[in-house]
Amino acid sequence: MELLEKWSEASITSLSFFWMALWAFIFGYILSSIIQVMVSRKEMRDLMGGDDLRSISTGTLFGFISSSCSFAALSTTRALFQKGATFAASMAYMLASTNLVIELGFVIAIFLGWQFVIGEYIGAVLLILIAWLFIYLTNPESLIKQARENKPDEMNANESDGYKWSRLFSKEIWQKISQKYVMEWQMVWKDVLIGFTVAGIISAFVPDAFFKWLFIGAGTENPDFWSVLQQTLVGPIAAFFTFIGSMGNIPLAAVLYGQGVAFAGVMAFIFSDMVVLPVLRINAKYYGWKMALFILMMLFTCLVITSLLLHYGFQVFDLLPNLQNWSSPAEQDHFKLNYNFFLNIGFLLISAYLFLTWRNAQSSHHHDHNKTMSWTDIVMNSLTILSGVWLAGGVLVKLVLN
Repeated sequence: MELLEKWSEASITSLSFFWMALWAFIFGYILSSIIQVMVSRKEMRDLMGGDDLRSISTGTLFGFISSSCSFAALSTTRALFQKGATFAASMAYMLASTNLVIELGFVIAIFLGWQFVIGEYIGAVLLILIAWLFIYLTNPESLIKQARENKPDEMNANESDGYKWSRLFSKEIWQKISQKYVMEWQMVWKDVLIGFTVAGIISAFVPDAFFKWLFIGAGTENPDFWSVLQQTLVGPIAAFFTFIGSMGNIPLAAVLYGQGVAFAGVMAFIFSDMVVLPVLRINAKYYGWKMALFILMMLFTCLVITSLLLHYGFQVFDLLPNLQNWSSPAEQDHFKLNYNFFLNIGFLLISAYLFLTWRNAQSSHHHDHNKTMSWTDIVMNSLTILSGVWLAGGVLVKLVLN
């Protein structure tokens, strides 16, 4: 009976995490699709075509405005990069769109507290600046060139080079946008499904003692530097195997904080939304494996430095949070009738319109989707089926137990 209850808890937690981030997913992919269709390479080179402060600031501003979740930010980043934005400016956009976002601050405030909100926003700026410096020092010109030449087959179809913005609301343009939108979901939905399923399983099944074993010094009031450093290094490694993105990893970060993980370790885990395994796979699809691994190494290095700077900077000003009366985030009710509910409903309606528009356009064309599956495709398909069965079974168990 206990196993069934855990199964049910894991499934409901996975679904609740996804429900929290659903509207951000849809919004991010819509934005990505519009950019891919409307923005020309010349326009993007003019705005973000340099490695100077202006281009980095523009990328940061665009990221702040976009308010994307991790997976959607990857798509938009790739669109900007392929349209002519420099690699550094594209990375600035990606980091800003997953960290300098208002809705993420709300979630962090609910689960963790105001100190973490301040750490998130200050840390986002530090991340961008340190990543900019990292790219400048490493100068990966050959990797950037290879990444620009790497395009998945589906990206080459019906490729346009921008339209006038006055045509944005025309039927033809929205048919193209809907095609891009559906294409984005087709590329990542399996990673998303598996990721949220794993996050729920970790939240429900992994015992608290494991986290205390994994993070040396967790639970101590004033951990020494080496304990803080170890926790900061382990945070991104733990995040890598949780599969979850920027919105969904906050509840898991709260679990870590509840087990006494230091501020630096928790912040490193939060910043690690772009170093999880599904993100690595998607980046490999977009840019090739060499660039994907370079991005992973860059983000890991930058987020560890940023998290340590935040921890000891907050300590100097006596702003480190104090753990009191903590409860598991899995016990929170994520399906309440609040702003998130109405945002999800609104964006689901927009998504339905785009899918219908795409379907109507597809009905007049014949497409051959037959292709040989690689072993990774077979593994992903198997995990996708298992995830679907796991979630459906858990929900069914919940209904039976109630």
